[in-house]
Amino acid sequence: MLKSSALLVLVLLFSTISDAGQSFPTGPDAALTPGVLCSNPDEYRYPEKIKYCERDVSTSQKAAIFQKYDQIGYRTRSMKRQAFKIDHYIPLCAGGSNDSRNLWPQHESVYEVTDKLEALICEKMAAGRLKQKDAVVIIMEAKNNLDEVPAIEARVRAL
Repeated sequence: MLKSSALLVLVLLFSTISDAGQSFPTGPDAALTPGVLCSNPDEYRYPEKIKYCERDVSTSQKAAIFQKYDQIGYRTRSMKRQAFKIDHYIPLCAGGSNDSRNLWPQHESVYEVTDKLEALICEKMAAGRLKQKDAVVIIMEAKNNLDEVPAIEARVRAL
């Protein structure tokens, strides 16, 4: 059986390859958005005392994220801007950073699937039922395997 880190690398690679030729990414590109945790916290949260950064993404930073993704073959800037948000791959509530390596242009068809799970994961962290390191693995698994989100959500609910 593969270790979880090796499995995660394979999942990220497959997600990047399977998105080729689409107008927008269905998951973060592993090279552009590997995920970064908060390093300069505004506060500490949850029983685990994880570092929490307040949302701080400028308009110019958002534009740069769209540009970076379009440079690798997507066409996000030619689509309706309202159909996207700049997503924190590791959500702020799970200790994610505002660093550009944690940001990607998430289409509404993707965030409609993942946002509810993110909130649930952070609720479990707040209740002390889920550690940050495990939450990050679950989030990455979900954002790179959208078809598995219902099963992942069921697993998290059971915690």
